[in-house]
Amino acid sequence: MGMNKNTVLAYATWIMIIVGFSLIGLGAFRYYEVAGYGFAAVGVGFLAVAWVFNALKGRV
Repeated sequence: MGMNKNTVLAYATWIMIIVGFSLIGLGAFRYYEVAGYGFAAVGVGFLAVAWVFNALKGRV
């Protein structure tokens, strides 16, 4: 069973959502200093890229 482009984008979207939420969680619960803001900002960036991957799923 081969994977087509939509399946690859779906897996990439889910992986990026998991990484994004974990980075936001690290920024909120582990690092209370300025580094926490950086972790949360990178997590939001991961979620934005995952949103783009999800939007591209039927078009590529």
